[in-house]
Amino acid sequence: MNVKTSPFPKSQALFERAQNSVAGGVNSGIRKLEVPVPLYFSHGRGGRLYDVDGNEYIDFQCGQGAILYGHAPEGMADAIAAQARLGLHWAAQSELEIEVAERLQKMIPSAERVRFNSSATEVVIAAFRIARAHTGKRLILRFEGHYHGWGDEGLVGFAAPADKWGEEEEPARLHPSAGIISEVTEQFVVARWNDVEHLRRRVAQYHGQIAAIVFEPCGCNTSCIEPVPGLLEAIRELCDAEGALMIADETITGFRFGAGCAQSFYGVSPDLTVLGKAIGGGVPFAALVGKERFFETVMSGRVVHAGTLNGNPLCLAASKWCLDAVLALGPGHPEALVALGKELMEGLSGLAQRYGIPMVPQGPGQVFHCTMLKPGAETGVVRSYRDYVKRHDAPRWAHLRRCLLLHKVRAIERGLWFLSLAHTKADVAEALERAEPAFAQHAAEWPAV
Repeated sequence: MNVKTSPFPKSQALFERAQNSVAGGVNSGIRKLEVPVPLYFSHGRGGRLYDVDGNEYIDFQCGQGAILYGHAPEGMADAIAAQARLGLHWAAQSELEIEVAERLQKMIPSAERVRFNSSATEVVIAAFRIARAHTGKRLILRFEGHYHGWGDEGLVGFAAPADKWGEEEEPARLHPSAGIISEVTEQFVVARWNDVEHLRRRVAQYHGQIAAIVFEPCGCNTSCIEPVPGLLEAIRELCDAEGALMIADETITGFRFGAGCAQSFYGVSPDLTVLGKAIGGGVPFAALVGKERFFETVMSGRVVHAGTLNGNPLCLAASKWCLDAVLALGPGHPEALVALGKELMEGLSGLAQRYGIPMVPQGPGQVFHCTMLKPGAETGVVRSYRDYVKRHDAPRWAHLRRCLLLHKVRAIERGLWFLSLAHTKADVAEALERAEPAFAQHAAEWPAV
């Protein structure tokens, strides 16, 4: 990239400088996907982000979903500042942790007991450990395309390449990272999402061996795939029949789908729930919540759950503010967020049709995904990870996403869009105005790029 003609010269310079100190120049591998260069930001406000080159973006990446409340909300900043003046960390108890736990109990019907961590990846580790200790079984059943953190266990079977999918009835238990404990992959059973009969066959195949079934209630990490009718009910039924724990990974969906999270939105009651991102509004904070009897192994000390920064008061102060903000929205939440998201989806669909671009948004609205269809691909709703891979034209979406970025509209590299509570109808209208020349640019340049 020519720095002299780039709109991102300072980001480019900083990224080049980072190569001498930060491994790979970034602190999370996915950030390298941003083209033409991983951007460096100076500040944000509401639904807007500002990079070091002075570019202002209408931001629908929202910190990968953590920024449900918008960037730098004043009340949250005040809450953090007030706690910072009292102390950052004690490695001990504070009344704040009880206040946050009591709010979670009030909001989520299945949250009878709570434990805190600093990241959802840690919480997933704890949930799997509890499930195995409680049941005495070793296998965790998970679904293709669902993401459960970057740990050894969280990524087994996440997103295998098409040439390594395995048989239809026996999806591969691959891990995308080198350096894992090799035996980890043998502790999992992988099933296809949104195929109830296939799920039943997988559970029957491993009858008596499954400790838990873990899932994203809405598959936000892959094409924002909602569950087909009866799927979540089937997971609940099978867990009850097998004596397995039902684990909802609500790292993304938590509080974005309402005060009761996606489990209330879809009407299901899991045994354990993983919470991250919006529970802290941008600070490193996560929680495991669930039914009391499943925490008995933790309470007795038979299962080790630890962490120096667990229940950090600075993060708790932020979380208390975040949860109060959701509670203040009342039982109507997330109706307004859904409506605003659908308005954006409809506008993007209209632009795609106007410029002959085979892009189809899908999702409930408060979060959605733009699927860029390959030539000849079906146009219906994507229902599974394999369906997504077969139909989504990732290189073409990457080009459109770059065009959008150049016109100061920021979505996630893999096609996901988040709405925040700070976004307004005016923001959506302006985003669509900015998006039109981006769509026109894409239509003119593709496929000659």
